[in-house]
Amino acid sequence: MRVEIWHNPACGTSRNALALIRHAGIEPDIVEYLQATPDKARLREAISAAGLSVREAIRSKQPEYLALGLDDESLSDEALLDAMVATPILINRPFVFSPLGVRLCRPDSSMVLDILPPCDKPFTKEDGGVVIDERGNRVR
Repeated sequence: MRVEIWHNPACGTSRNALALIRHAGIEPDIVEYLQATPDKARLREAISAAGLSVREAIRSKQPEYLALGLDDESLSDEALLDAMVATPILINRPFVFSPLGVRLCRPDSSMVLDILPPCDKPFTKEDGGVVIDERGNRVR
């Protein structure tokens, strides 16, 4: 199964999603999107495929969000997408793509399990949170 992750190695949620993909026995295509920023069309497609609005896919907690005036509700999706491409730290992460769907795995990295083959091996996140217990059940 081909899986792609838009990854930021400095982000714990992104690291946990990557670890879960690998835990499922898949070595994904890793796109460090801060260096290899998707173009506007690809970003728009990813957001749509994940069932999100552009505002739901933007990192509003980044200082750049306010500095660029992106909190202005009158801004169009096109303006927000332009800002995200120009300043990729504003793209929420991690986006994960698989033949089973697209997910923005935030705030919970375990959302990636929705688009991976079943995995019943125990898994614990780097912060100690159990995602799959010793019986192979997903913990929510």
